[in-house]
Amino acid sequence: MPTRGVVYVHSTPLAVCSHVEWAIARVLAAPVNLQWTAQPVDTGARRAECGWTGRPGTGAELAAALRQWPMIRFEVTEEPSAGADGERFMYVPARGLFRATVGAAGDIQLGEDRLRALMAGSRAPEALAHALDKALGTAWDTDLEPYRYAGDGAPVTLLTRVG
Repeated sequence: MPTRGVVYVHSTPLAVCSHVEWAIARVLAAPVNLQWTAQPVDTGARRAECGWTGRPGTGAELAAALRQWPMIRFEVTEEPSAGADGERFMYVPARGLFRATVGAAGDIQLGEDRLRALMAGSRAPEALAHALDKALGTAWDTDLEPYRYAGDGAPVTLLTRVG
């Protein structure tokens, strides 16, 4: 059962754009030609986004392929599909890769065992709040938000995984 998602390359140096396209193309086994636009938050950088269709797990493969370049900022989403949870990956150079399970509405889902572990490991309300912020990827969201906003109205390319 196929699923779909989106790759958001929020910021990459111009010299890396073709490498990003090749990495996405390798995962999707299809040619990729993204529409790159200037990223106003990062002078000289480019941004692009593309929707994709493929088998469950493609989002993780895309995130692994893109994190080869530690200077780019990106997000990859994968919608839930029959028998598979959705996923969201965020990468920020100073923070590394964040991965979370997402529900049908796109919200990050924290399982019961994870919540119990966070509560057990937090001795004060502030510690629990900090642990929840970390589990929800708040720092990654905060770092990426200006880049997301700068991309409003940018063109989107639609891609389909072959095979």
